[in-house]
Order: sequence, then structure tokens, then C-alpha cells
Amino acid sequence: MKVFSAEIGPRLLLDESSVLDIGSCFIGAVDLAPGRAIPDDGDARIDHSLEGFLFTCGPEHIRHPEPIAGRDDGRTYPLHGSFSAHPADIMFWDHQNGSAECRARIAVTMATGEPAELERHWRIDPATGEVCLHDTLTNTGSRAFPAVHMYHMNLGAWMFDGEVRLSGRMFEGGGLPWNFGPEPGSVFCVPARQGDEQWAELSLGPIAAIGGLTLRVRFRTDTLPYLQIWRNQKAPAHVLGIEPVSHRLAGREELAKAGELHDLKPGESIEYGLKFLFA
Repeated sequence: MKVFSAEIGPRLLLDESSVLDIGSCFIGAVDLAPGRAIPDDGDARIDHSLEGFLFTCGPEHIRHPEPIAGRDDGRTYPLHGSFSAHPADIMFWDHQNGSAECRARIAVTMATGEPAELERHWRIDPATGEVCLHDTLTNTGSRAFPAVHMYHMNLGAWMFDGEVRLSGRMFEGGGLPWNFGPEPGSVFCVPARQGDEQWAELSLGPIAAIGGLTLRVRFRTDTLPYLQIWRNQKAPAHVLGIEPVSHRLAGREELAKAGELHDLKPGESIEYGLKFLFA
């Protein structure tokens, strides 16, 4: 893990062994990542990624395993796709004038054996402490594939009290308690864009464990038009996930029949963006 921090804002540990995702996210001495308070789905890659503050699903699959179309060997797309466990080649790393910035390339081998490349750019704004992530996915293979993408922002929910709420225009009534739905956990997925918004915004807080700060998240709605929220309090899990995502909560077959899976052709690229700060 490499420490990535600026004069203000969180102190992040970026995971060079897995897509340069975020392991720990510290506000002062408090790590907001869930650590081992997560469910075990039987995939060691995802078990490692899920315990961090942010990990990335895709590029060819998100959510739970499903059969690879056209195969008769029973092979499935892996849990949350193939990104996790691919090492990052860091191209640029700099801290100056109160800011922090890095760039990396990740060569990915997908479940079909075809390659793709993720160009990842992290930056912390020196004026606000906002963490900015810009991703560019390129199909470097010989065949088209439907590009899908999800960011998992996972927080240890043991830090939350009854005052913590999710707020945003995409939620009915503008917000809801963090511990929504039936126990011991629940999940829902809603359209993220309201009107002509290019960036969706939501917040989670106030979080007393970090001095009453609120987590504020923004993400691009052109390529991440949905927001999935997940929580799991079935011991030993105690986690809440904020998950900007490219597709609604449905299986691949249903999405394909509805014309919602769009091919990324060889040589083509697609961009994703996420920002967050604590204020």
C-alpha cells in the first residue's frame, strides 16, 4: 500500500497490487474502511478488495457470477468482474504545493481471456481536500465486449449512530436512515441523474466518530447513471456500501434483452468519474 495524501483531506492507502484501489481511508486516526467486518463470498480477490474503502468492479462484469454467453464449459464471469487483483503500473506520483496526484495503468485480462486497459488518475484538491478519480477504460483486445463498471465505497457501519442519514435528490423524499430496510441488511438501486445533472451528488452523515463530518460523494451520470446502496449487518459483517454503477440491478440476460448492454469495440474507450470529500 502507498500513502496518498495532501495538506488537507483524508489520508489514503492505495493498493498497488489491486487496481490502485483504496485500502484504508483515514480521517485523523480513524480508518473508515470496514476491514474484516465484511461477508465472505468465497472469492479471495474480492475478500481482499471488499475490506478496503473503495474497490472497482468490471470491466466486463459487475455483481454476482453469471455464465459467459456462448460457452459450453460452464465458465462464469467472476464475482464483481476481473479488475480486482490486477497490479497497477504507476506512471506518475507527486506531492507538492499542498496537493497530491498520481497516474497509473492497469493491464487487465478479462474472464474471456481478452485484454483491456484501465488508465487511472487520482488527485486531491489542495483547496478543498476533495479526492478526485478519473478512469479511462480502453478495449485493447480483438473483440467487442459490453463495458460495465461499479465503484464500491465501503464504510464500517459500527461507527454510525441514529443521526447518520443518506441524503440526495435521487432518494425518495430526499433521504433515508443509513440502516434502511429489513434486518440484517438490504440493497436498492435507483436512477442517479435528476433532470440534466452531469454529476449526481449524495451525502452520508454526520458521522460522530470523525468529529461530525459528512461524506459527500459526486459521480458522473453519463457513464454511471445509477446508484446502488447496500448494507449488511449479518455478523461478522457490519458494512455500508455507496455504489455508483453503470447499470440497474438486473441480470446480464435481462439487460441484454432490454438493449442496455452496449459494446465497447476494439480501440474504443469509455470514461468514468468519482469525487468525494469530508466536510
